[in-house]
Amino acid sequence: MTAIPSPTQAVWHLGPLPIRAYALLMLLAVLVGIRVTRRRWVARGGEPGVVGDIATWAVPFGLVGARLYHVATDWQQYFGPGSEPLRAFAIWEGGISIWGAVAGGALGAWLACRRRGIALRDFADAVAPGIALGQAIARWGNWFNQELYGRPTTLPWALEIDPAHRPPGMESTATYHPTFLYESLWDLGVAGFVVWAERRFRLDRGRTFALYAAAYTTGRAWIEWLRIDPAPHILGLRLNDWTALLCFTAAVIYLTATRKAAPADRPGDGLPDGPA
Repeated sequence: MTAIPSPTQAVWHLGPLPIRAYALLMLLAVLVGIRVTRRRWVARGGEPGVVGDIATWAVPFGLVGARLYHVATDWQQYFGPGSEPLRAFAIWEGGISIWGAVAGGALGAWLACRRRGIALRDFADAVAPGIALGQAIARWGNWFNQELYGRPTTLPWALEIDPAHRPPGMESTATYHPTFLYESLWDLGVAGFVVWAERRFRLDRGRTFALYAAAYTTGRAWIEWLRIDPAPHILGLRLNDWTALLCFTAAVIYLTATRKAAPADRPGDGLPDGPA
């Protein structure tokens, strides 16, 4: 049986300094997102330095938001009986969420945009494909950590998980759905789709970002359905499925409400040729 092998190592040490694969991938994701956003922002007639200024707010806020969402939705791990509350600050142990990252990053971006006199919705349109590409890159951190995989499967592209990382009671089951790969490929598709739709339908005033949100959450819902890692459930659905449903609904409502809005004036075409 063929299978995708998992990395044998996710951390390397330079003396006392641990170098974590997930951290490197997150750094690369941020850099790619900033580069893509800068190119798109300049194509709209914006100043190149604005993107870096906003990123200095959005990235830290995004990291804090990502951790807060994880701790809040898995609070028993940190504040339940026999737990260690200080571990809530141990972000190097893992435990961050894209939902919190986007929400926290949006708050940081809003504060920075307000200081610069920029409409958040316009900046959100510029950043949307960059977020999707960053997500596609960062998801490979789950591969290195052998975490957040899906149900058991014997498909040719199944992911082989080492015994130490298998769920309790499933120690003899070696292969699972590679949800990290599914989401990474989906995110790449979302980035391309958003750029195409933006040019085809001249989306602006936050509609590009809304389309990204609707497209991403559509894929995240079925990927979440495959996952078997412990998660809070409400009415039989994982909490992240409800979050995806709420975000999708809000995005569709916004797209519907603004569908007849005239395109905003931009220097020239105002839209770049692609996401990179």
